[in-house]
Amino acid sequence: MLESCKTAQERWGGVHVIIDRWLEQRRQLIEMWVYLRDRGEFTPTDTPKILSVCEMLVDYVSAGHFTVYEQLALEAKEFDDDGASVLLRNLLPLIDSSTEVAIEFNDKYDTKEHCNAQLEALPFSLQALTLVMVDRFQYEDQLIKELHEAHSEKSA
Repeated sequence: MLESCKTAQERWGGVHVIIDRWLEQRRQLIEMWVYLRDRGEFTPTDTPKILSVCEMLVDYVSAGHFTVYEQLALEAKEFDDDGASVLLRNLLPLIDSSTEVAIEFNDKYDTKEHCNAQLEALPFSLQALTLVMVDRFQYEDQLIKELHEAHSEKSA
């Protein structure tokens, strides 16, 4: 997962500041996930890291919905790209379903009390979230590739 993030960042990095920043957020989020996944059993001393993941996760999905996808949609409109609009309509519902899972994860672990009460379930929650987010990252990469790269080529 981290390797595919690096590949996406290398491929599209520098193309657009918003996308660069967002891909960096993704990388940091994945690194924190890997750290938590490798922990195995969790104790209350892990709570600050878990809360940090919740914050990073919400920031990441919010940036996608309220900044990146809007930017990509604007590019599609500017280039009068009907295919891009169709792609957005097809992929955004799939991405939205992963947003719901991310928000549910956040709601489950977003406070010290919530987190400490559910530490035993955390490995399973992380695994479920990871599976959904891997798909989301692929959809997002497809949006970047199909929309932003195509429009970058047209403007060159």
